Amino acid sequence: MAKIDPKQYGSNTNAVRAGQVRSAEGEHSEPIVTTSSFVFKDAAEAAARFSGDAPGNIYSRFTNPTVRTFEERLAALEGAERCVATSSGMSAILSTCMALLKAGDHIVASRSIFGTTVGLFDNILSKFGLSTTFVELTDYMAWETAIGSETKMLFLETPSNPLTEIADISRLAEIAHSKGCLLVVDNCLCTPALQQPFSLGADIVIHSATKYLDGQGRCIGGAVLGSDELLAEDVVGFLRTAGTTMSPFNAWVFLKGLETLHLRMKTHCDNAFQVAEWLEKQAKVTRVYYPGLTSHPQHDLAKTQQSGFGGVLSFEVEGGQQAAWNVVDSTSLFSITANLGDAKSTITHPATTTHHRLTDEQRVEAGINEGLIRLSIGFEDVSDLTRDLAAGLSS
Repeated sequence: MAKIDPKQYGSNTNAVRAGQVRSAEGEHSEPIVTTSSFVFKDAAEAAARFSGDAPGNIYSRFTNPTVRTFEERLAALEGAERCVATSSGMSAILSTCMALLKAGDHIVASRSIFGTTVGLFDNILSKFGLSTTFVELTDYMAWETAIGSETKMLFLETPSNPLTEIADISRLAEIAHSKGCLLVVDNCLCTPALQQPFSLGADIVIHSATKYLDGQGRCIGGAVLGSDELLAEDVVGFLRTAGTTMSPFNAWVFLKGLETLHLRMKTHCDNAFQVAEWLEKQAKVTRVYYPGLTSHPQHDLAKTQQSGFGGVLSFEVEGGQQAAWNVVDSTSLFSITANLGDAKSTITHPATTTHHRLTDEQRVEAGINEGLIRLSIGFEDVSDLTRDLAAGLSS
């Protein structure tokens, strides 16, 4: 079986067919190629592969058929020339920055990014001479003002986690490119099923495959997507040397996840919208953050930029941390875990979990207050989820 040309097919077809090449065994499902190394027919072939003069597998740290199938399939869904699979979402961000930036370079990043990403920029990349300025996600003048002569990259998540703020990707692409900068978009919360950042001007797309690409909370992985020019030498070269590698087994799990991605994201969106509408009517809820609600400040932008509103929402309760903890602890169906994108609905208190390493000032700037609770809505009956939340709110 020869590889299909993804340009000739729709996204649903690519989700189940792209990247696959059947072996002589004629398997229908993609195999897991569990080997650390590959055998060459002779010394000349080995030399040709190591020098890059001939294509082919060398070592599973950077060439593995199962991982390659996942990379090609995700690239087809995102509309990218190339995908580089990594060991986690954080390693995808690290690999991107270490491969494409150098000491003295400057990053402008949204304040509304994952707390661990803030820590990576502030505490680790800074040791290698990279500096970062954080700005409000939707303050486009602030983005432009923060760009200096050493700025090489703009980095953001949209929707943001956990407040689901929406950035205008096209507008930020114009700002970035007018200043000679790369625009890097973390597309974790939407996935290519709901949002296509490359069509809006992004240069690089980042994924934590751990979340919706898997969809059942089974494996850790990440991905960097972009053009051959950006990724083929630098990012692939960094992974080859530094070893931020996805395992073949995890790649196979993510392949199975991609097959149902469009179906799953529709259910996540439908259920999350119903829960968000219900929460807005609860007396003890002071605010709900979900792009599908007309009360969301970027609702109209979300309608034009995304094909769905996603499965993550947040809400605030009065009474600070203790009140929020009471809600979390009084639920019995929601899983108290910081992961998201699972078939099972999850609940967490961002200020003391996903964003606990931020300073108090950073949390205030990011809008993460003590009464904020984040939900990742799964596939349970919505009536069961709202009944569980009602029990928490009544506490």
